[in-house]
Amino acid sequence: MGSVHKATFVLLMFCLAVLGRAEYLKYKDPKQSIGVRIKDLLGRMTLAEKIGQMTQIERENATTGVLSKYFIGSVLSGGGSVPSSKASVAAWQSMVNEMQKDAMSTRLGIPIIYGIDAVHGHNNVYKATVFPHNVGLGATRDPELVKRIGEATALEVRATGIPYVFAPCIAVCRDPRWGRCYESYSEDPNVVRSMTTIISGLQGDDPSDIKGRPYVGGSKKVAACAKHYVGDGGTFMGINEGNTVIDNNGMMTIHMPAYYNSIIRGVSTIMVSYNSWNGTKMHANHHLITDFLKNKLKFRGFVISDWEGIDRITTPQHLNYSYSIEAGVSAGIDMIMVPFAYTEFIDELTSQVKNNIIPMSRIDDAVYRILRVKFTMGLFENPYADPSLAGELGKQEHREIAREAVRKSLVLLKNGKSAYTTLLPLPKKAGKVLVAGSHADNLGNQCGGWTITWQGLTGNDNTTGTTILSAIKSTVDPSTQVVFSENPDSAAVDSGNYDYAVVVIGEPPYAETFGDSLNLTIPAPGPSVIQTVCKSVKCVVVLISGRPLVVEPYIGAMDAFVAAWLPGTEGQGVADVLFGDYGFTGKLARTWFKSVDQLPMNVGDKHYDPLFPFGYGLTTEAKK
Repeated sequence: MGSVHKATFVLLMFCLAVLGRAEYLKYKDPKQSIGVRIKDLLGRMTLAEKIGQMTQIERENATTGVLSKYFIGSVLSGGGSVPSSKASVAAWQSMVNEMQKDAMSTRLGIPIIYGIDAVHGHNNVYKATVFPHNVGLGATRDPELVKRIGEATALEVRATGIPYVFAPCIAVCRDPRWGRCYESYSEDPNVVRSMTTIISGLQGDDPSDIKGRPYVGGSKKVAACAKHYVGDGGTFMGINEGNTVIDNNGMMTIHMPAYYNSIIRGVSTIMVSYNSWNGTKMHANHHLITDFLKNKLKFRGFVISDWEGIDRITTPQHLNYSYSIEAGVSAGIDMIMVPFAYTEFIDELTSQVKNNIIPMSRIDDAVYRILRVKFTMGLFENPYADPSLAGELGKQEHREIAREAVRKSLVLLKNGKSAYTTLLPLPKKAGKVLVAGSHADNLGNQCGGWTITWQGLTGNDNTTGTTILSAIKSTVDPSTQVVFSENPDSAAVDSGNYDYAVVVIGEPPYAETFGDSLNLTIPAPGPSVIQTVCKSVKCVVVLISGRPLVVEPYIGAMDAFVAAWLPGTEGQGVADVLFGDYGFTGKLARTWFKSVDQLPMNVGDKHYDPLFPFGYGLTTEAKK
């Protein structure tokens, strides 16, 4: 080989070696530490790619080409935002995979993190297991059960190809007039803290000693989100998105404790609340988001806004969007939920960074945190849906956990008009029994808001499950005649010769502001059904509601009274306890007031005069 050829050959080999080395990307190597991978990727990113990572858009806007064009970092399903009505698991998986392919077709191939409100099971999805809402789970006082609910929920969410849930809500609801009170485990911060076990169920148990770092234990677990930071359950008169008037000590001892526990459990994300604290919007609160949460509590996951949360920094919302972006991002929010106006957001934030209004260091902090969660959860290695998990959705084992949760959440508040005349448990063998009320045969009413749609739906054809009526029919002796009448008249009740009656009444489904109520009365025709039935027949009243309601005018007429909260799809759990296959064990995690004039009234208050105190709940033994 001549010297010229030799030199050419050496140069060629050198070039090939350089090219070979250039193809090795540290951030794509799972053997590298997460810190090395993040720094390597962050160093390669343009401003447009960074701001894209900070942007979360609604599913309906994530059409082909959008995610790759704008380098979008996250997509979400708003309440009820689904690929199609009653969409199959395959349809969900296909939708998420198509979006992921678009996101990963970019130069750097960064996967999106798809988020959804799985707040009591995978509640947007047809045929999913719908667990009791948190207000009922608080009454179980069973953190281990709540952890198992998290594990089951994670599997059902992953079945649809989704790796991230906006749950749990760890609000401490201090006023039941709040329309989100059912999303809170309790008025007592200690009960709420104990229920952060759901985070370990959703994400897996963090084996490390490094607290504050996000943790997701593989592709059968999901990233969780503690919400809403902070004080959402303490607003004046329970007004949703209102002002929480409380001193620093009150905020730290009532509303903050569950966040400490969530961070210790390795929660991946924290969502900022719509409410204000003493007049300052939480979405603009630099002190609580950056100084306290990130710097003092050492939270290492990412902070996400609520739906159009930065828009609501101003009144009316979106009045001065450039100010809202500056205030929210500067406060320390890392990922901004901008379901619709994402191009406006991206353009304005880009301009603010270029004009040194928001420093690059703030953008880098945000993207570093988002990438940390994505790397930690293995999203780069497993970005797509796992088809082998399809059978997890709504599976029988999960429904059994939900049924157990229903049984343990029921609180028996009255049993007999005197101690000697208890009604419960009911006999399975009877001549003829009456089942009455608007909620006895209505799966949608049983599940409440955040079920299939944002506000929830009434009726039995929206998803699959067991109504309380069908549960009663399958529990009683075959010889027992069960008569159902939603709103019977006096003559029919009087002439019916019923051995006893089960009256199931309550609130219609609602969510957020639509549930705010200043009177908390039992909706019609509930009160008249109680009066019509209970004056003639021995009756147990089962109340389906997201909170305590005014019951004092009617309680004297009832022989027994059960708070069943919002039990979800597994109504069989109600019949299990009514008929004595299991005993009543639930304890109030909320004070049951006499009159709304007493509100707010919480355990430990000076003038505490409840109808039923916090922690109250009669017990019964299971029939042998």
